[in-house]
Amino acid sequence: MRVLIAEDEPVSRHMLEAFLTKWGYEVVVAGDGREAWQVLQQDDAPKLAILDWMMPGMEGVQVCQRLRERADHPYVYVLMLTSRDRKQDLVEGIEAGADDYLIKPFDAHELMAHLHAGKRILDVQQELISARDALRVQATHDPLTGLWNHAAIFDILRRELERAQRQRTSLGVVMADLDHFKQINDTYGHPAGDAVLREATRRLQSAVRTYDSIGRYGGEEFLVVVPGADEASALQQAERLRASISKAPIEVDQSSAIPLTISLGVTAPAEPEASNLESLLRAADLALYDAEGVADGPAVTARPTA
Repeated sequence: MRVLIAEDEPVSRHMLEAFLTKWGYEVVVAGDGREAWQVLQQDDAPKLAILDWMMPGMEGVQVCQRLRERADHPYVYVLMLTSRDRKQDLVEGIEAGADDYLIKPFDAHELMAHLHAGKRILDVQQELISARDALRVQATHDPLTGLWNHAAIFDILRRELERAQRQRTSLGVVMADLDHFKQINDTYGHPAGDAVLREATRRLQSAVRTYDSIGRYGGEEFLVVVPGADEASALQQAERLRASISKAPIEVDQSSAIPLTISLGVTAPAEPEASNLESLLRAADLALYDAEGVADGPAVTARPTA
């Protein structure tokens, strides 16, 4: 774990550095408050900082105040060192945003105990952040395929349509449906169907651009949002998706390889500012219906947005 030591007094600074290095910490040293602030603004800034209260240029309490004014940066746990032992001074330090404090002089055991407490709090905080991020993923992603779920891809489409309307740029929408998927489930079983969906997802993801968005719209249906694409570009994207699916059978076990195709419907409004979500999705869905009705499919068809 990386720890910042900000202490202007050389003997104290070297003593702290020696203790922390001995205990296995990676130490970053600053000789005054301004240098400490520069370190804490870096992308890989230490998550734990030991700040002396009294330093030239910028006091430790001022560094702490600046840290707490930043809402968009990772939290830094601050252990304040001070010779002040008046209750009012300690209250001032805590109100400035310090998490803990040590009154000089202190011994190594005190310092170690306070560092361990800070590390425990940072570890718990990281666990909470990880749990929050996991919940966000669960709320927005399909558990089987890992794609955006229905609600999330719908929200992405809404935002992209609003952006296209503001900037007067084009927007393509592709609705896709794996052909004969019910037959695959009936013939090979649902575990095989799940394996087909996962492999189909992998192939589709390999065929989209980094700034396109793809979601599982429902069952074996997928929705692809293609920013900046007119109808011709969206059709080209849909053809790439079709080719990625049908390039080779999908092996579900050592004895079964399932040929797979996909039908796709495309729409791209000529005037996005005159369109809405319902008309976009209706046009893409009707185009998909046309594609599924082609006798010698699979097919890619387009419909204008009403």
